[in-house]
Amino acid sequence: MSPAASSPAPHVAVVAFPFSSHAAVLLTFARALAAAAAPAGATLSFLSTAGSIAQLRGAAGADLPGNLRFVEVPDGAGAPAAKGAAPVPVPRQMELFMAAAEAGGVKAGLEAAGAAAGGARVSCVVGDAFVWPAADAAAAAGAPWVPVWTAASCALLAHLRTDALRADVGDQAASRADELLVSHPGLGSYRVVDLPDGVISGDFDYVISRLVHRMGQLLPRAAAAAVALNTFPGLDPPDVTAALAETLPNCLPLGPYHFLLPKDTTDAAAPAAGDPHGCLAWLDAHPARSVAYVSFGTVASPRPDELRELAAGLESSGAPFLWSLREDSWPLLPAGFLARAAAAGAGSGLVVPWAPQVAVLRHASVGAFVTHAGWASVLEGVSSGVPMACRPFFGDQRMNARSVASVWGFGAAFEGATITRAGVAAAVGALLRGEEGARMRARAQELQAAVAAAFAPGGACRRNFDEFVEIVCRV
Repeated sequence: MSPAASSPAPHVAVVAFPFSSHAAVLLTFARALAAAAAPAGATLSFLSTAGSIAQLRGAAGADLPGNLRFVEVPDGAGAPAAKGAAPVPVPRQMELFMAAAEAGGVKAGLEAAGAAAGGARVSCVVGDAFVWPAADAAAAAGAPWVPVWTAASCALLAHLRTDALRADVGDQAASRADELLVSHPGLGSYRVVDLPDGVISGDFDYVISRLVHRMGQLLPRAAAAAVALNTFPGLDPPDVTAALAETLPNCLPLGPYHFLLPKDTTDAAAPAAGDPHGCLAWLDAHPARSVAYVSFGTVASPRPDELRELAAGLESSGAPFLWSLREDSWPLLPAGFLARAAAAGAGSGLVVPWAPQVAVLRHASVGAFVTHAGWASVLEGVSSGVPMACRPFFGDQRMNARSVASVWGFGAAFEGATITRAGVAAAVGALLRGEEGARMRARAQELQAAVAAAFAPGGACRRNFDEFVEIVCRV
């Protein structure tokens, strides 16, 4: 028997950060990796907490390939809370999870993965970069660590430079808010005010601030075999790409990650997600590029006064709109707004508790996207060729909004990151009907074409993913 034939099959552990949208994004990545690594005989174990796994199992389209299994890791919370007890706040859940991960939770997960795979040791650890204890667990297991970054490249660069940025700006973040960061390679297009929360302002002791600060210190020293980036060649400016490459060799742009799924899997996901509120049929009744789509995701939410201003601005714009808004926020809208939007014969607006966002953005009638500028939403807008109006709230959203408006030039950001009715009416009108909107749409469509080229057979992201699969399947 040849040495190659006797070599053990790859066993790749994928470690999730079980909060917000991170686990769902990483599961999409893992499903694509499982399909691509199947010819090498690879087994994949997806490590997350019991609560996160239960949510993922219940999500539409989350059926696992035959070579991918769920494996539980400790959440740090101990015994389940007694019935009727107050829920543990999410920041505290994050602290407990990270403390458990650092204290051996990831190591225990790798051992559980090996046992579930019939004793096959983990040969590579792929993980959300937020879960930096996976680097030590991988080293202890004699396996390479391959982090996956789910947000924008510019935000990663900011976290890598946190110590230098803090030394530069100090306590002058407010007085230097509009200053460009020209002395920091790769960040010269961004202002002090654009930096993610916890880098130079905000609560440095908040769990996410501590987590990403530690990650930024560790990543350059961890000798990662590769770093997956949720971007595609041509999106990041050359200075961002060069600065990252200097700090983290072998960064591989592979995003948007859901584009990595096999085509039959991607196509099957849309019907599974469904359209229970008739969004697509409603869009069918409107002309091309005439509708403004509004969504701030599942976590961000404007203040009540901003919700009312947004509603008034949409009415003032005179444009038809589709607004995905949680039902618990509907009572905060102006009196009579919902009735006027849905008035028989007018059809000026449709407000729904949930919309199939990817399908909506791809619809020909959608010509503008009012968004919180979360990275997943930005990528979905880019890959659909839809210009955006951004109202960022927290985290890296200000940096993303700055990228959309000033770096890539296919959208606008609300002045002062505050929604006013005049600002909404002007932004929607400009994107749908104005000359500037036409220019932004053309730019968005250029980037849409770049995405398509990157994921075409032989395209840059396809080649990068082939390289990524080869790296993680080495035994």
